[in-house]
Amino acid sequence: YMCSLSLFHYSEYLVTAINNPRSLSLDSFLLNHSFEYNLAALSSWVEFTLEKLLLPEMKQITWLSTVGLLMVIFGDCLRKAAMLTAGSNFNHIVQNEKSDTHTLVTSGVYGWFRHPSYVGWFYWSIGTQVLLCNPICVVGYTLASWRFFRERIEEEEITLIHFFGEEYLEYKKKVPSGLPFIKGVKVEL
Repeated sequence: YMCSLSLFHYSEYLVTAINNPRSLSLDSFLLNHSFEYNLAALSSWVEFTLEKLLLPEMKQITWLSTVGLLMVIFGDCLRKAAMLTAGSNFNHIVQNEKSDTHTLVTSGVYGWFRHPSYVGWFYWSIGTQVLLCNPICVVGYTLASWRFFRERIEEEEITLIHFFGEEYLEYKKKVPSGLPFIKGVKVEL
């Protein structure tokens, strides 16, 4: 778990350094993502410790931890593939102004999902809790991540429609968001 957490945050910085060095800062590690993110991490550590002390057999479900590890690997690989595919178009902060070099990326993993970096982070975060056999945090992480990404996708898609207009709307019709029950912003013409 600690290795996957460390690798996730280090590789966020590394891929940003490779793809978009102009936006690189200590924030690129995403260690100070939000108060909620830090609270979730702390909650998972508390849950793991308490359950390990009170119900140690609960933390020895090897097949479940393996499923969690596979989710972590899949999620992180998908997220990094999205970052690398988007290149300098990828930024940790939703952009409000379109730069001259900003293009709509629809190939690679963006041909599978409109928001592959969010899909990757979603399954990575839930996978960390499956890996730890943390049933309470599995539910909490799933609900909190889903809500966060639903709101984030709607906000981002408004910007993408503003940037790319009909080109983005056509892409949106063909490619799913990638997250369960999240369709993105509703557009009425």
